[in-house]
Amino acid sequence: MNSEDIKAADGYAGDISPEVAFQWMQSGQCALVDVRTDAEREWVGFVPGAYAVAWKQWPGMVPNANFEQEIRAVCEKAGVNRVALLCRSGVRSIAAAVFATDFGIEAFNILEGFEGDPDDRAHRGQKGGWRKAGLPWKQN
Repeated sequence: MNSEDIKAADGYAGDISPEVAFQWMQSGQCALVDVRTDAEREWVGFVPGAYAVAWKQWPGMVPNANFEQEIRAVCEKAGVNRVALLCRSGVRSIAAAVFATDFGIEAFNILEGFEGDPDDRAHRGQKGGWRKAGLPWKQN
């Protein structure tokens, strides 16, 4: 892990690019946790090898009351205390990273998320994100 790979952040370990998150996941330096809803992963796509722990669930974007326990279980299973959190655009994962940090996990936000920001036609997937970076992903 290189400090130049991490952008400073308040309340959590920092922001990292999708490429850095993938490198860390592959080398066992962190567990990659997808905090999107089950529906998002099912319909839009998912990262093979990532752990699924929804921050909020559809419908209604209801907070996951078991988030802490589920993240702790991921860390135990992966044998790490460091997670890289992935959401759609890198916003929900910040809130999840702050929360995980509060209970002692070294939590990073993956910049741009899975789909990135919307373009001028309100379409995602063209302005950054995991998919745009060409990193591994699958769709059901």
